[in-house]
Amino acid sequence: MGNDALHDLARQLRSRRIDRRQFMQGAAALGVSATAISSALRAHPARAQNAKEVTFWTTHTEPDLSALQMIVDTFNKENTDVQAKLVQVVGDETDTTKLMTAVRGGTGPDVYMLDRFIVAQRAAEGVLQELTNFAGGEDLSEVYVPFAWAEANFQGKPYALPFDTDARALFYNKGMLQEAGVDPAELDPTKPITFDRFTEIATQINQIDQDGNFSRMGFAGYTHQAWHYTYGFAFGGKFFDEASCQVTPDDPGIVAGHQWLYDYTKSLNPQKVNAFAGPYAATETVPEEQDPFITKRLAMAITGDWMLNTLAKFAPDIDYGVTLIPVGKAGDQSATWAGGWSMVMPQGAKNPEGAWKFMQYIAGEQGQRTYVTETKHLPTTNSLLQDASLFEDEHHRFFAEQLLPTAKNRPPLPVGAKYWDELTTAWQKIYLNQEEPAVALKTAKDRVQGDLEAFCPIETS
Repeated sequence: MGNDALHDLARQLRSRRIDRRQFMQGAAALGVSATAISSALRAHPARAQNAKEVTFWTTHTEPDLSALQMIVDTFNKENTDVQAKLVQVVGDETDTTKLMTAVRGGTGPDVYMLDRFIVAQRAAEGVLQELTNFAGGEDLSEVYVPFAWAEANFQGKPYALPFDTDARALFYNKGMLQEAGVDPAELDPTKPITFDRFTEIATQINQIDQDGNFSRMGFAGYTHQAWHYTYGFAFGGKFFDEASCQVTPDDPGIVAGHQWLYDYTKSLNPQKVNAFAGPYAATETVPEEQDPFITKRLAMAITGDWMLNTLAKFAPDIDYGVTLIPVGKAGDQSATWAGGWSMVMPQGAKNPEGAWKFMQYIAGEQGQRTYVTETKHLPTTNSLLQDASLFEDEHHRFFAEQLLPTAKNRPPLPVGAKYWDELTTAWQKIYLNQEEPAVALKTAKDRVQGDLEAFCPIETS
């Protein structure tokens, strides 16, 4: 029995769930011989040729894919017992068909990069392994920022390690504003403008071609990150009521935000707005060379911190600013929201100990430091958020210091993916003026709430 327990301790040491000191303490408590302890320690440094492979799947594309490969390459150089292999697969934030099919067929990866807000849903569906035993009693809630750690849990148990995060802000082209007679200084990053004033500025920039179509727009309404969550949070909305265990897309603030979007596109003609904005809607993946902000056809866009990297690479000549998302009325506090990805271990992982070792690395300080440096995203570890060297650029620092501390997040629900998809359907009908906001959002609630009730009550924090 002692040898079995010793072997288990050795496995925990190899996967870095415990350190050498903890191993020695545990071995001493077992009362095993010094020879057995020495033998177990000698077996710890595995030969590179005997390294076990960890298959790591991601749906990410360039430029973020290269940053992930850098992390994998560094991990492989630093480890002889485990070697990670990066595999790009088809999917997106809510589409995990490839993963779920592979898990059911016994051909899934050891580690999967999953959008953090749907961790709860995939955990509820039985796709993910619970990580409590791997953590070995360590309180990881002290490692990560609170909202990211909450998203990584379902019903009080961890199913993921948080990776990156982000926030959303209003980017604006100073030259385009000046050409339209707008002083860029009005977009003060310490004092948000109202959506009424924002509408006036955007309309002032609009230009129409000889066919009556938009050749240039101040703001297109639903490109980049101008999502349903963006408008709902901007007008003080709340998307989930924990006390009643109800999704609340019909919350007055959420309806008000979408009413602004409805009225904005209506005033400009939704068909003409869509002729301009449709190819670049937030649901679309657009090559950077075609991005209307980069091609100077769009003066203002609500988007995330990753845009800093994109602009540096594809539009270094644009003189731009970054400021707060507008507010419903003067005096309101501007709201933003944070998302981000996570590392999970799917059911059926062939090398769970190696997977845990790699997850700790990529979602720990070393992996996140590389990713933040290369992509201009934000880290989720408390220690890195305090590292000023990561935020030397003033705009990146604005996201880290001014936006992230007060950012909201999507509720981590076991219907998170479905909720997102139904909100997206409602949002599209609203900006195309096909349905009134209150009606479309009520439909979204009706389609999600029934599925949610099977899991109530739900812990979201």
